[in-house]
Amino acid sequence: MSNFNDSGKVVGALVVGGLIGAALGLLFAPHKGSRTRKLLTDGAKEMAEEIKSKMKEKANDLRHRAEEMENLAEEKVHEVVNRVNKK
Repeated sequence: MSNFNDSGKVVGALVVGGLIGAALGLLFAPHKGSRTRKLLTDGAKEMAEEIKSKMKEKANDLRHRAEEMENLAEEKVHEVVNRVNKK
C-alpha cells in the first residue's frame, strides 16, 4: 500500500512541478506567444509521456507482486493439503 502512496506522491510532485514551471515560463518568457505556447505544449507532452511511463512501470511492479503472492498462496495451500493428507 505504501508503494501506491509513493506513486501518488511522485505523480503529484510532477504535476505541481510542471504547473510551477509553466507559470514561471509565462511570467518570464523571452519568446513571443506562439513560441512560448509551442514550448509549453512540447513540455506538457513530454511530462505526459514520463507520467505514462512511470504508471506503466508501477503497473508492471504490481502485476509482478500479485503473481508472487498468488504463487505463495498456492504453496501454502499445498502445504496444508499435504499436512491434512498425512494425518
